[in-house]
Amino acid sequence: MININQLNKEFESRVRLGIMSVLMVNDWVDFSEMKSLLEITDGNMASHSNALEKSGYIEVKKEFVGKKPKTSYRVTQSGREAFTEHINALEKLIGK
Repeated sequence: MININQLNKEFESRVRLGIMSVLMVNDWVDFSEMKSLLEITDGNMASHSNALEKSGYIEVKKEFVGKKPKTSYRVTQSGREAFTEHINALEKLIGK
């Protein structure tokens, strides 16, 4: 029997679940690519990535390529561990 409290509240949002899923299988992913993959707005991407960064689950890199700003993301080690625990708890909940 699983305790529902084992699920990580930071990953309840479908957008955050999507961001973490993409980052678990890719190294660095830039803002535009992530936004396109998840089919979300700039505002959604910005607010959810900020929340994940504050939690220490993702790292954000801001740089200039030519004269254009570029923002990229990657999962941190603690983010990888927390997301794996969350997915394992979900699998237990549905009986896998």
